[in-house]
Amino acid sequence: MLLAIEHANITVPDLDAAITFLTTAFPEFQVRGRGVSDTDAGPKQWVHLGTDPAYIAIEQNAKPSDSDRRPYRDNGVNHLGFVVDDVDGVIERLAAGGYRTGIPVEPHAHRKRAYFPDHSGAEYEFVEYY
Repeated sequence: MLLAIEHANITVPDLDAAITFLTTAFPEFQVRGRGVSDTDAGPKQWVHLGTDPAYIAIEQNAKPSDSDRRPYRDNGVNHLGFVVDDVDGVIERLAAGGYRTGIPVEPHAHRKRAYFPDHSGAEYEFVEYY
């Protein structure tokens, strides 16, 4: 039985911008580790950002490439979803940080959700269950 996801690993075009987005949404997130790995494409910066039990591994490649992937149509991750205890607080922090909402959502009797893309267009869902 799955209890929790320990981490997700994502590649971003700007490591510091990703850190800013995620720490705006989750002020309790801390850098758990940071470094540079040598790859055949050159040095790759990485950071583990989160809390003690879980984190997001974020990588920035030395030579990023553009992708023509279409979210929700082509294979790949469409968004990362987080269960939160105060979705309105997340919405307020991200809006104050200059981030705009993403996919519109209909009201629901058992949950409140909000989607926000980061600076690169990667999308995150935040959901509070009642």
